[in-house]
Amino acid sequence: MTDVLARAARSVLRQVIGPAIGASIVAYFIYYAVQGDRGVIALRHLQSEITEAQKVLDDVKGERMRMERRAQLLRDDNLDPDMLEERARAMLNLTHPNEVIVPLPALPKEADSQAAPKPLAKN
Repeated sequence: MTDVLARAARSVLRQVIGPAIGASIVAYFIYYAVQGDRGVIALRHLQSEITEAQKVLDDVKGERMRMERRAQLLRDDNLDPDMLEERARAMLNLTHPNEVIVPLPALPKEADSQAAPKPLAKN
């Protein structure tokens, strides 16, 4: 009788161990297909990084186009007098005699900007 029970136990173990190992292997691959370095979650994260990089690229391309247009206005074959005057005045720090210059207040130093504002004295 014990011999029959031992054989029955072995056959049950053979029938259970094979599918259990197979299910474990399938579960392993499914887990890493979702959570792994190249899984679904990593793919979504990579796609969001690509989207952000594309936005930065579009911004840089727009800035480059703007700078190219300004540079085109300063080329010898297509020199824009207004652009030339603007650049010359900025580089030489010159103004026209009839222009009004409005001085801007000096920016506070870092130490002053971090401190609390001082109250104004009443006279």
